[in-house]
Amino acid sequence: MGTVNAGDQQAVKIYKALGEPTRFQIALMLVEEKNLCCADIGSKLESVAGSTLSHHLKQLMDCGLLDLRKDGTYIYYSVNREIAQKYASYLLE
Repeated sequence: MGTVNAGDQQAVKIYKALGEPTRFQIALMLVEEKNLCCADIGSKLESVAGSTLSHHLKQLMDCGLLDLRKDGTYIYYSVNREIAQKYASYLLE
């Protein structure tokens, strides 16, 4: 088998990130409601500690599935629809 190209590497990262139930739930939530801050996401998930939530958001950011927008001290997250359409279109259905 040959080397893995960049697109395949991104796909693996995305599927690995979405393979964790909480991260999958976060991604679905952000498809429904754009521009949620960490506190909003945390209040909707209820049983996830802040540090754990930050870890989940970082994983989703690192694979390219989330975009962020800073507004003062707040960071708002939303799904990168182009990446979702390419690698995980079922999120957008």
